[in-house]
Amino acid sequence: MSGPAENHGVVTTIDSLSNFADKSVTVRGWVYNKRSSGKIQFVLVRDGSGVVQCVVVKNTVGPELFSLCDLLTQESSLIVAGRVHKDDRAPGGYEMQVEDMKVVNVAKEYPITPKEHGVEFLMDHRHLWLRSSHQHAILRIRHQIIKAVREFFDDRSFTLVDSPILTPASVEGTSTLFDTDYFDLGKAYLTQSGQLYAEAAAMAFGKVYCFGPTFRAEKSKTRRHLTEFWMVEPEVAWADLNDDMDLAEEFIEYVVRSVLKKNEPELKLLERDVAKLQPVKRPFPRLHYDEAVDLLKKNGVDFQYGNDLGGADETIISRQYDRPVMVHHYPAACKAFYMKRDPERPDLTLSVDVLASEGYGEIIGGSQREDDYDTLVKRLEENNLPRPPFEWYLDLRRYGSVPHSGFGLGIERTVAWICGLEHVRETIPFARMIYRNTP
Repeated sequence: MSGPAENHGVVTTIDSLSNFADKSVTVRGWVYNKRSSGKIQFVLVRDGSGVVQCVVVKNTVGPELFSLCDLLTQESSLIVAGRVHKDDRAPGGYEMQVEDMKVVNVAKEYPITPKEHGVEFLMDHRHLWLRSSHQHAILRIRHQIIKAVREFFDDRSFTLVDSPILTPASVEGTSTLFDTDYFDLGKAYLTQSGQLYAEAAAMAFGKVYCFGPTFRAEKSKTRRHLTEFWMVEPEVAWADLNDDMDLAEEFIEYVVRSVLKKNEPELKLLERDVAKLQPVKRPFPRLHYDEAVDLLKKNGVDFQYGNDLGGADETIISRQYDRPVMVHHYPAACKAFYMKRDPERPDLTLSVDVLASEGYGEIIGGSQREDDYDTLVKRLEENNLPRPPFEWYLDLRRYGSVPHSGFGLGIERTVAWICGLEHVRETIPFARMIYRNTP
């Protein structure tokens, strides 16, 4: 192996090479690919920030260092020193003329090759699949979406209030709970939503959001479902359903515009048709549940009035528009106990689902919350929910109750939509589904 390549010039990252044109620098990374042309070797090196072509010329570096390239396999780790040159044909617009190199680890035969692999194989090797350019692009976009989420609420004077992951009761129905023994206190459950706790915080701070992992024990194998996923949930005191819908559409517009602005290279790599994201601007169409049912029937769907919309129904509806559509006033029979009823039509709730365009379906579910104590007690009874675990929640209606609203946005479904992915399993570093909990 050659000498300490890291002593040649400043150590930098590949995405910063434009700052060092015609200067010697050192980068540390992994072999992405390589090819040879007689007395010249071309080694593509990635470091997590980008990819650079490193040109190794035998007459320049000498035979000993040149022969090191023969050792290099895909994903071997190395330190490369060289002079940066601008080259519009190269990845990122710059390449390195190698002056020195140190091989840190020669990787064994890498299991993921350029050939086609099955989904199960790739998911079994998810810990390595993350290194591919496609997956890298997806997770960089996920990062930007999460950054935009925080910026949006932070810039609008919302307070982040973390909600517990272990909870004493259900939020979205007892049939989809993961339970665990909790010392001498009986059962505890992995949270389905931070909403109830966000409501408590909204009564203290006015405008809040919680952001974290949530869990649903649904035995669903659809392309839109994970058993563990991330959700951001704002809650606002004094807000009604219309306020809630206004906030939701402003929020989605902000997130999409942020990705379009910051992630052009990643969207291009994914071959995402950004023309389909450009129309995502306010106002969004607002469709009453009754109108949604009529639309489904016009499209030949034998839909039973009173049911919740299924994935196929959401796909049909959302494909009618060039931007997300807001379906509101769902029947009470298919919605959660905490949703306030419409005083003019008590069979309906003051609720809204936001369906992403291009057939991607629900990415937001929200509502105005029931703020009357006696009514909420009745709702608990109607849903056969035990009262003791909800006494603290009832306190919010005993002490200074006010109208309030909120929603939850699923990060993974949003990533799938913005990236144009078929399945949510690629939108999270390590997916958890009913048939998978590894790696």
